[in-house]
Amino acid sequence: MKKILSLALSSLMMLSLASCTNSKTQTTNSTNNDSKKVVIYCPHPVEFINPIVAEFEKSTGITAEVVTAGTGELLKRIEAEKDNPLGDVLWGGSLSTVKPKMDLFQEYKSKNEDSVLDDCKNTEGMITRFTMIPSVIMVNKNLIGNIKIEGYKDLLNPALKGKIAFADPSKSSSSFEHLVNMLYAMGQGDPNKGWEYVGQLCKNLDGKLLSGSSAVYKGVADGEYTVGLTFEEAAAKYVKDGAPVEIIYMKEGVIAKPDTVQIIKGAKNLENAKKFIDFVTSKEAQTLIANQLCRRSVRKDVPAASGLKALNEMNLIKDDEATVNKSKQEWLDKFKEIFTSSK
Repeated sequence: MKKILSLALSSLMMLSLASCTNSKTQTTNSTNNDSKKVVIYCPHPVEFINPIVAEFEKSTGITAEVVTAGTGELLKRIEAEKDNPLGDVLWGGSLSTVKPKMDLFQEYKSKNEDSVLDDCKNTEGMITRFTMIPSVIMVNKNLIGNIKIEGYKDLLNPALKGKIAFADPSKSSSSFEHLVNMLYAMGQGDPNKGWEYVGQLCKNLDGKLLSGSSAVYKGVADGEYTVGLTFEEAAAKYVKDGAPVEIIYMKEGVIAKPDTVQIIKGAKNLENAKKFIDFVTSKEAQTLIANQLCRRSVRKDVPAASGLKALNEMNLIKDDEATVNKSKQEWLDKFKEIFTSSK
Protein backbone atom coordinates (compact mmCIF):
# COMPACT_ATOMS: atom_id res chain seq x y z
CA MET A 1 0.00 0.00 0.00
CA LYS A 2 1.48 3.33 -0.99
CA LYS A 3 0.06 5.41 1.84
CA ILE A 4 -2.77 5.92 4.28
CA LEU A 5 -3.39 9.52 5.24
CA SER A 6 -5.50 10.92 8.02
CA LEU A 7 -7.74 13.66 6.69
CA ALA A 8 -7.14 15.59 9.89
CA LEU A 9 -3.47 15.85 8.89
CA SER A 10 -3.89 16.31 5.16
CA SER A 11 -7.08 18.32 4.71
CA LEU A 12 -5.52 21.78 4.67
CA MET A 13 -2.95 20.79 2.12
CA MET A 14 -5.40 18.94 -0.13
CA LEU A 15 -8.18 21.52 0.09
CA SER A 16 -5.62 24.13 -0.86
CA LEU A 17 -4.64 21.96 -3.81
CA ALA A 18 -8.28 21.65 -4.82
CA SER A 19 -8.68 25.42 -4.69
CA CYS A 20 -5.56 26.00 -6.78
CA THR A 21 -6.57 23.52 -9.45
CA ASN A 22 -10.25 24.46 -9.86
CA SER A 23 -9.33 26.83 -12.66
CA LYS A 24 -7.76 23.91 -14.52
CA THR A 25 -10.72 21.59 -14.30
CA GLN A 26 -10.98 21.15 -18.04
CA THR A 27 -7.54 19.61 -18.30
CA THR A 28 -7.12 17.83 -14.94
CA ASN A 29 -10.57 16.31 -14.49
CA SER A 30 -10.27 13.82 -17.34
CA THR A 31 -10.10 10.08 -16.76
CA ASN A 32 -6.64 8.54 -16.67
CA ASN A 33 -7.02 5.10 -18.25
CA ASP A 34 -3.30 4.33 -17.93
CA SER A 35 -3.15 4.99 -14.19
CA LYS A 36 -1.91 2.33 -11.79
CA LYS A 37 -3.42 3.89 -8.69
CA VAL A 38 -6.78 4.58 -7.06
CA VAL A 39 -7.47 7.19 -4.35
CA ILE A 40 -9.90 5.94 -1.72
CA TYR A 41 -11.68 8.04 0.88
CA CYS A 42 -12.56 5.78 3.78
CA PRO A 43 -14.03 6.03 7.32
CA HIS A 44 -13.13 2.42 8.23
CA PRO A 45 -10.48 1.75 10.88
CA VAL A 46 -6.99 1.07 9.54
CA GLU A 47 -7.12 -2.48 10.96
CA PHE A 48 -10.06 -3.16 8.64
CA ILE A 49 -8.61 -1.34 5.65
CA ASN A 50 -5.16 -2.90 5.56
CA PRO A 51 -5.89 -6.59 4.82
CA ILE A 52 -8.47 -5.80 2.14
CA VAL A 53 -6.33 -3.22 0.38
CA ALA A 54 -3.31 -5.52 0.55
CA GLU A 55 -5.28 -8.24 -1.26
CA PHE A 56 -6.62 -5.75 -3.79
CA GLU A 57 -3.14 -4.48 -4.61
CA LYS A 58 -1.77 -8.01 -4.84
CA SER A 59 -4.50 -9.23 -7.20
CA THR A 60 -4.67 -6.16 -9.45
CA GLY A 61 -1.25 -4.47 -9.33
CA ILE A 62 -3.03 -1.20 -8.60
CA THR A 63 -1.69 0.99 -5.77
CA ALA A 64 -4.30 2.27 -3.33
CA GLU A 65 -3.86 5.67 -1.68
CA VAL A 66 -6.26 5.79 1.27
CA VAL A 67 -7.42 8.96 3.04
CA THR A 68 -9.18 8.24 6.34
CA ALA A 69 -11.68 10.41 8.22
CA GLY A 70 -15.26 10.29 9.44
CA THR A 71 -18.00 9.81 6.86
CA GLY A 72 -19.40 13.30 7.40
CA GLU A 73 -16.00 14.90 6.87
CA LEU A 74 -15.37 12.88 3.73
CA LEU A 75 -18.74 13.76 2.21
CA LYS A 76 -18.07 17.45 2.84
CA ARG A 77 -14.69 17.04 1.20
CA ILE A 78 -16.15 15.30 -1.87
CA GLU A 79 -18.72 18.08 -2.18
CA ALA A 80 -16.02 20.76 -1.91
CA GLU A 81 -13.94 19.01 -4.59
CA LYS A 82 -16.78 18.24 -7.01
CA ASP A 83 -15.37 20.53 -9.72
CA ASN A 84 -12.01 18.78 -9.48
CA PRO A 85 -12.24 15.46 -7.58
CA LEU A 86 -9.09 14.35 -5.79
CA GLY A 87 -10.61 11.03 -4.71
CA ASP A 88 -11.92 8.16 -6.81
CA VAL A 89 -13.90 6.04 -4.33
CA LEU A 90 -15.82 6.60 -1.11
CA TRP A 91 -15.48 3.27 0.67
CA GLY A 92 -17.83 3.32 3.65
CA GLY A 93 -20.75 5.24 5.04
CA SER A 94 -24.21 3.98 5.89
CA LEU A 95 -26.95 3.93 3.28
CA SER A 96 -28.88 6.60 5.18
CA THR A 97 -25.85 8.87 5.19
CA VAL A 98 -24.78 8.39 1.58
CA LYS A 99 -28.09 8.22 -0.25
CA PRO A 100 -29.03 11.89 0.21
CA LYS A 101 -25.71 12.73 -1.51
CA MET A 102 -26.22 10.49 -4.57
CA ASP A 103 -25.53 13.33 -6.96
CA LEU A 104 -21.86 13.21 -5.91
CA PHE A 105 -21.40 9.69 -7.26
CA GLN A 106 -20.95 8.00 -10.61
CA GLU A 107 -23.38 5.40 -11.88
CA TYR A 108 -21.83 1.93 -11.77
CA LYS A 109 -23.06 -1.56 -10.94
CA SER A 110 -20.59 -4.19 -9.79
CA LYS A 111 -20.11 -7.29 -11.90
CA ASN A 112 -21.02 -9.22 -8.71
CA GLU A 113 -24.46 -7.68 -8.38
CA ASP A 114 -26.24 -10.96 -9.23
CA SER A 115 -24.68 -12.60 -6.14
CA VAL A 116 -25.86 -9.88 -3.76
CA LEU A 117 -28.77 -10.43 -1.37
CA ASP A 118 -32.07 -9.11 -2.68
CA ASP A 119 -32.33 -6.54 0.14
CA CYS A 120 -28.87 -5.23 -0.72
CA LYS A 121 -29.17 -4.58 -4.46
CA ASN A 122 -27.83 -1.39 -6.01
CA THR A 123 -31.27 -0.14 -7.05
CA GLU A 124 -30.11 3.47 -7.40
CA GLY A 125 -27.36 2.69 -9.91
CA MET A 126 -24.49 4.34 -8.04
CA ILE A 127 -24.63 2.95 -4.46
CA THR A 128 -23.10 -0.50 -4.07
CA ARG A 129 -23.86 -2.29 -0.80
CA PHE A 130 -20.68 -3.55 0.80
CA THR A 131 -21.54 -5.23 4.13
CA MET A 132 -24.46 -5.54 6.55
CA ILE A 133 -24.05 -3.74 9.86
CA PRO A 134 -26.37 -4.13 12.86
CA SER A 135 -26.19 -1.37 15.46
CA VAL A 136 -25.15 -2.77 18.86
CA ILE A 137 -24.17 -1.82 22.39
CA MET A 138 -20.58 -2.65 23.37
CA VAL A 139 -19.94 -3.38 27.05
CA ASN A 140 -16.66 -3.47 28.97
CA LYS A 141 -17.04 -6.54 31.19
CA ASN A 142 -14.35 -5.33 33.62
CA LEU A 143 -16.25 -2.13 34.36
CA ILE A 144 -19.93 -3.04 34.10
CA GLY A 145 -20.12 -4.82 37.47
CA ASN A 146 -23.65 -6.00 38.23
CA ILE A 147 -25.34 -3.44 35.97
CA LYS A 148 -27.62 -5.30 33.55
CA ILE A 149 -27.48 -4.19 29.92
CA GLU A 150 -30.08 -5.65 27.55
CA GLY A 151 -31.02 -2.62 25.52
CA TYR A 152 -31.40 1.12 25.22
CA LYS A 153 -33.49 1.56 28.36
CA ASP A 154 -30.67 0.19 30.52
CA LEU A 155 -28.39 3.03 29.37
CA LEU A 156 -30.50 5.43 31.45
CA ASN A 157 -29.17 3.86 34.66
CA PRO A 158 -27.78 6.76 36.76
CA ALA A 159 -24.73 4.60 37.54
CA LEU A 160 -23.72 4.98 33.88
CA LYS A 161 -23.81 8.78 33.82
CA GLY A 162 -20.74 10.04 31.98
CA LYS A 163 -19.64 6.47 31.22
CA ILE A 164 -21.43 6.05 27.88
CA ALA A 165 -19.43 6.45 24.65
CA PHE A 166 -21.41 8.00 21.80
CA ALA A 167 -20.11 9.94 18.81
CA ASP A 168 -21.56 13.06 17.25
CA PRO A 169 -24.13 11.71 14.73
CA SER A 170 -23.34 14.59 12.36
CA LYS A 171 -19.77 13.25 12.05
CA SER A 172 -20.23 9.50 12.46
CA SER A 173 -22.53 7.47 10.23
CA SER A 174 -22.64 4.63 12.78
CA SER A 175 -23.84 7.09 15.43
CA PHE A 176 -26.47 8.48 13.07
CA GLU A 177 -27.65 4.91 12.51
CA HIS A 178 -27.92 4.49 16.28
CA LEU A 179 -29.94 7.70 16.49
CA VAL A 180 -32.32 6.34 13.85
CA ASN A 181 -32.39 2.96 15.61
CA MET A 182 -33.27 4.42 19.00
CA LEU A 183 -35.94 6.73 17.57
CA TYR A 184 -37.72 3.80 15.93
CA ALA A 185 -37.09 1.30 18.74
CA MET A 186 -38.00 3.56 21.65
CA GLY A 187 -40.83 5.17 19.68
CA GLN A 188 -42.17 1.68 18.93
CA GLY A 189 -42.09 2.32 15.21
CA ASP A 190 -42.88 6.05 15.37
CA PRO A 191 -39.63 8.08 15.39
CA ASN A 192 -41.44 11.19 16.63
CA LYS A 193 -42.19 9.33 19.87
CA GLY A 194 -38.55 8.38 20.39
CA TRP A 195 -37.25 11.85 21.20
CA GLU A 196 -38.19 11.64 24.87
CA TYR A 197 -35.73 8.77 25.19
CA VAL A 198 -33.05 10.73 23.29
CA GLY A 199 -33.41 13.56 25.78
CA GLN A 200 -32.99 11.18 28.72
CA LEU A 201 -29.95 9.54 27.10
CA CYS A 202 -28.31 12.92 26.43
CA LYS A 203 -28.57 13.77 30.13
CA ASN A 204 -26.80 10.52 30.96
CA LEU A 205 -24.04 11.29 28.43
CA ASP A 206 -23.13 14.08 30.85
CA GLY A 207 -21.87 16.45 28.18
CA LYS A 208 -19.60 13.88 26.52
CA LEU A 209 -19.94 13.48 22.74
CA LEU A 210 -17.06 11.90 20.84
CA SER A 211 -15.68 13.04 17.49
CA GLY A 212 -15.89 9.78 15.52
CA SER A 213 -16.87 6.13 15.44
CA SER A 214 -13.43 4.80 16.37
CA ALA A 215 -13.36 6.84 19.59
CA VAL A 216 -16.42 4.90 20.76
CA TYR A 217 -15.23 1.32 20.42
CA LYS A 218 -11.65 2.17 21.37
CA GLY A 219 -12.90 4.06 24.41
CA VAL A 220 -14.89 1.07 25.64
CA ALA A 221 -12.16 -1.47 24.89
CA ASP A 222 -9.52 0.70 26.60
CA GLY A 223 -11.66 1.17 29.70
CA GLU A 224 -12.35 4.88 29.28
CA TYR A 225 -16.08 4.14 29.03
CA THR A 226 -18.23 1.35 30.45
CA VAL A 227 -20.58 1.06 27.46
CA GLY A 228 -20.70 2.41 23.92
CA LEU A 229 -23.14 2.77 21.06
CA THR A 230 -21.35 1.33 18.05
CA PHE A 231 -21.63 -1.12 15.16
CA GLU A 232 -21.32 -4.89 15.26
CA GLU A 233 -18.04 -5.42 13.44
CA ALA A 234 -16.10 -2.98 15.63
CA ALA A 235 -17.20 -4.76 18.80
CA ALA A 236 -16.88 -8.26 17.31
CA LYS A 237 -13.25 -7.65 16.37
CA TYR A 238 -12.39 -6.93 20.01
CA VAL A 239 -14.31 -10.00 21.15
CA LYS A 240 -12.39 -12.13 18.64
CA ASP A 241 -9.08 -10.72 19.88
CA GLY A 242 -9.94 -11.61 23.49
CA ALA A 243 -10.65 -8.13 24.82
CA PRO A 244 -12.92 -7.95 27.92
CA VAL A 245 -15.95 -6.76 25.96
CA GLU A 246 -19.27 -8.20 24.87
CA ILE A 247 -21.91 -7.36 22.28
CA ILE A 248 -25.50 -6.57 23.22
CA TYR A 249 -28.23 -6.57 20.59
CA MET A 250 -30.88 -4.16 21.88
CA LYS A 251 -33.99 -5.98 23.04
CA GLU A 252 -36.16 -3.02 22.01
CA GLY A 253 -35.10 -3.57 18.40
CA VAL A 254 -32.06 -3.73 16.12
CA ILE A 255 -31.79 -2.13 12.69
CA ALA A 256 -29.30 -3.95 10.45
CA LYS A 257 -28.46 -1.85 7.41
CA PRO A 258 -25.80 -2.02 4.75
CA ASP A 259 -22.86 0.29 4.46
CA THR A 260 -21.77 1.27 0.99
CA VAL A 261 -19.01 1.82 -1.52
CA GLN A 262 -19.29 4.13 -4.53
CA ILE A 263 -17.30 5.87 -7.25
CA ILE A 264 -16.92 9.63 -6.92
CA LYS A 265 -18.32 11.46 -9.92
CA GLY A 266 -15.53 12.69 -12.17
CA ALA A 267 -13.03 10.19 -10.74
CA LYS A 268 -9.71 10.54 -12.55
CA ASN A 269 -8.87 6.84 -12.08
CA LEU A 270 -12.27 5.59 -13.15
CA GLU A 271 -11.34 2.13 -14.43
CA ASN A 272 -9.34 1.40 -11.27
CA ALA A 273 -12.25 2.61 -9.15
CA LYS A 274 -14.51 0.11 -10.95
CA LYS A 275 -11.99 -2.65 -10.27
CA PHE A 276 -11.97 -1.75 -6.59
CA ILE A 277 -15.78 -1.95 -6.39
CA ASP A 278 -15.70 -5.33 -8.14
CA PHE A 279 -12.96 -6.61 -5.85
CA VAL A 280 -14.56 -5.68 -2.51
CA THR A 281 -17.83 -7.33 -3.59
CA SER A 282 -16.13 -10.50 -4.86
CA LYS A 283 -16.56 -13.81 -3.03
CA GLU A 284 -12.86 -13.80 -2.17
CA ALA A 285 -12.95 -10.39 -0.48
CA GLN A 286 -16.33 -10.91 1.15
CA THR A 287 -15.17 -14.23 2.65
CA LEU A 288 -12.10 -12.49 4.08
CA ILE A 289 -14.33 -9.75 5.47
CA ALA A 290 -16.68 -12.24 7.14
CA ASN A 291 -14.15 -14.72 8.52
CA GLN A 292 -11.23 -12.48 9.44
CA LEU A 293 -12.78 -9.05 9.96
CA CYS A 294 -16.07 -10.03 11.66
CA ARG A 295 -18.44 -8.19 9.33
CA ARG A 296 -21.52 -9.62 7.62
CA SER A 297 -21.34 -10.14 3.88
CA VAL A 298 -23.93 -8.87 1.42
CA ARG A 299 -23.42 -11.92 -0.78
CA LYS A 300 -25.82 -14.88 -0.87
CA ASP A 301 -22.93 -17.36 -0.89
CA VAL A 302 -20.92 -16.05 2.12
CA PRO A 303 -22.31 -16.95 5.58
CA ALA A 304 -21.77 -14.88 8.73
CA ALA A 305 -18.68 -15.60 10.79
CA SER A 306 -19.00 -18.03 13.68
CA GLY A 307 -19.75 -16.35 16.99
CA LEU A 308 -22.04 -13.67 15.60
CA LYS A 309 -25.69 -13.81 16.53
CA ALA A 310 -27.94 -14.94 13.70
CA LEU A 311 -30.16 -12.22 12.28
CA ASN A 312 -33.24 -14.36 12.97
CA GLU A 313 -32.30 -14.42 16.68
CA MET A 314 -32.42 -10.63 16.97
CA ASN A 315 -35.45 -8.41 17.38
CA LEU A 316 -34.97 -6.91 13.94
CA ILE A 317 -36.93 -3.76 13.14
CA LYS A 318 -36.95 -1.49 10.11
CA ASP A 319 -36.96 2.23 9.60
CA ASP A 320 -38.69 4.06 6.77
CA GLU A 321 -35.99 5.04 4.32
CA ALA A 322 -37.92 7.93 2.80
CA THR A 323 -38.65 9.40 6.23
CA VAL A 324 -35.03 9.06 7.34
CA ASN A 325 -33.66 10.67 4.18
CA LYS A 326 -36.15 13.52 4.33
CA SER A 327 -35.66 14.12 8.07
CA LYS A 328 -31.91 13.63 8.43
CA GLN A 329 -30.84 17.25 8.82
CA GLU A 330 -33.85 18.06 10.96
CA TRP A 331 -33.03 15.13 13.27
CA LEU A 332 -29.35 16.11 13.48
CA ASP A 333 -30.31 19.67 14.38
CA LYS A 334 -32.79 18.43 16.96
CA PHE A 335 -30.23 16.08 18.51
CA LYS A 336 -27.70 18.92 18.73
CA GLU A 337 -30.25 21.16 20.42
CA ILE A 338 -31.23 18.46 22.92
CA PHE A 339 -27.63 17.53 23.68
CA THR A 340 -26.55 21.15 24.12
CA SER A 341 -29.43 21.92 26.46
CA SER A 342 -28.75 18.76 28.50
CA LYS A 343 -25.25 19.85 29.56
